[in-house]
Amino acid sequence: MGVKMRLLTLLLSAAFAPLLLAQGAANPVPADKAARVATYSIQGDVAGQLSVFKTRYEDTFADIGIAEALGYLELVKANPGVDPWLPGEGTRITLPRHYVMPDAKREGIVINLAEYRLYYFTDSGVQVYPVGVGTEENPSPLTNAQVTMALTSPAWYPPESIRAEHAAVGDFLPRMIPPGPDNPLGSHALILSEKGYLIHGTNKKFGVGMAVSHGCFRMYNEDISRFAYQIAQGTPVQIVRQSVKVGVANGQVWLEVHRPQEDYSVADRNKLWLATVEQLERLAIAHPEVEVRRRAIEIAVDQASGLPTVIGEKITSVAKGEPVKVLENAGQQLYF
Repeated sequence: MGVKMRLLTLLLSAAFAPLLLAQGAANPVPADKAARVATYSIQGDVAGQLSVFKTRYEDTFADIGIAEALGYLELVKANPGVDPWLPGEGTRITLPRHYVMPDAKREGIVINLAEYRLYYFTDSGVQVYPVGVGTEENPSPLTNAQVTMALTSPAWYPPESIRAEHAAVGDFLPRMIPPGPDNPLGSHALILSEKGYLIHGTNKKFGVGMAVSHGCFRMYNEDISRFAYQIAQGTPVQIVRQSVKVGVANGQVWLEVHRPQEDYSVADRNKLWLATVEQLERLAIAHPEVEVRRRAIEIAVDQASGLPTVIGEKITSVAKGEPVKVLENAGQQLYF
C-alpha cells in the first residue's frame, strides 16, 4: 500500500492462499481469469483505437471507469465539457483507448506515472490498464524492478508512518488489517523487488487512474484479480514519468500530451511546452524524414487531453531531391 510496507511471512502462509509465480514462465491462466482488456497489436509506436460510449442517466465517470477498465482522469481529459458526475442520459463520451507507446523497452510491465497507466507487453501486443500512483508527498519511484511474487487475499500491515497519519486525524488504524472488503490491498497483489512497493487491488471505488497512494500502484480488483495470473516471476517492471510522448506509425507523426490534474494551470502548460519541444528535437534526430505542423502541436499542448494527435508525416525524396509529402495511410490527407 505504501512506502516501507512490512509484508510479514504470515502473508505467505497457506492461510492467505498465495499465488506463487512459476520461475521464468507465466501462470496457466484459467478461463475465468483471462484479461478483461484487449491486447492491441502495435503499429510502429501506436496501438489501440478510440471508441464511443453512450451513458445512462445514473452513470458517472467513476462508474464507467470501473466497468470499462479506464481511469477517472483519463475520461475527464478526453471529454471536455462533460460533467463527470452527471453526464446525463444518452451522452456520447470518448473512451480513450488509443496510445502512443512510452519511450521504454517493450517488455514486461511499463508504468508511466504521468498518464496513470500500466502497459503490459506480450508476444501478441500490449494491454493497457489504469493505475493509481503516489502523491507528490509520497511519490512512486522511478526505477527498474521485477515482480518477485503474487499474493491472493493479502493482509496489510500498515507502516508506522501511515498509522501516524491516521492517528493525527483521530482515526485508529490497527497493526494488521486482514483480507476482506476493508483491506486496502484488495483481492490480489504483486510484490516488486523495489522494497516496499506493490501493484495491488483496492477496497476503494475511486482513485484508480489518479495520484492517490503512498507510492504503490492501485488497480481495480476486477483487473488485478485477472492480471496476476498472467505475470511470471522475474517479469521486468519499468517505472517512468513521461507527460509527453511522440511516435511514428503508418507514415504519420503522433503526439500525446498529458496534464497532471483535472485543472490545467499556466505553470503546467509551460512545463508541457518545454517537454514537447524536447521530444520533438529528439524525434528530428531519430527521424529526419518527418515534417510536423506547428498549429497541430499547439492544439495538442493547449488541450493536453491525453489523446494521440497527428501532428505531421513522413516525407520522401524523388528525382533531383524534390521533397514530396507522402501518407502511407491511403485516404487521409494532411495540410500544412
